[in-house]
Amino acid sequence: MNNSANHKRVNDILLGPLERPALHWLAVHTPKWLTPDFLTATGIVGTLIILVGYILSRYNPAFFWLATFGFIVNWYGDSLDGTLARYRHIERPNYGYFVDHVTDAIGQVFIFMGLGLSPYVSFNMACLALIAFFLMSLMVYLRTSVAGEFKISYGRLGPTEARLVVILLNTAMFIFGRQAWQLKISHLGVAVINPYDVYVGFFALLLVYFFLTTAWQEAVRLAKAGR
Repeated sequence: MNNSANHKRVNDILLGPLERPALHWLAVHTPKWLTPDFLTATGIVGTLIILVGYILSRYNPAFFWLATFGFIVNWYGDSLDGTLARYRHIERPNYGYFVDHVTDAIGQVFIFMGLGLSPYVSFNMACLALIAFFLMSLMVYLRTSVAGEFKISYGRLGPTEARLVVILLNTAMFIFGRQAWQLKISHLGVAVINPYDVYVGFFALLLVYFFLTTAWQEAVRLAKAGR
């Protein structure tokens, strides 16, 4: 069993060629008083802004822009804290690994609960998406422990792409408002479909797919290695 804090980091995402230089530039130009711990806290503040924005969208859809701003704040804090620690050579592997993932879990609860408390996505669908996210997080942590590889990108998709997907959802909900599509099913009547629920549901199914395929592949690898 590997020490989870001492791992190989794999983040091969579509936006990596843009994100990595941007994070390096930010780390170089970050004031000395701004610490990785401060950035981690900033990431959590971002998720609180998202939560508030989603709840307030019940009164005005313009608050989706507040939620989107929260995603930008969250990206800044959550993505830059580790980069800054590595740039300044002040890494604390065990502390950083633990705190980073505890705050990630809390932040995701804020995000998905907020989405479910908006009038555009059902609370049940938001909870299903949260469960799928936690399943995928569990897989990442298990593989870090048994394989020594902290892989957060699957199918070239990672946390940054996930944020972009939700920002696109926010934009659609602001522009098109509440939607209820009617689908006529012969002999069964008319089904009412919320397209935003479909969007979130597809995201959840994609996470479950990555979870199941990765679990199978890793189990086969470990079985062969144990012979």
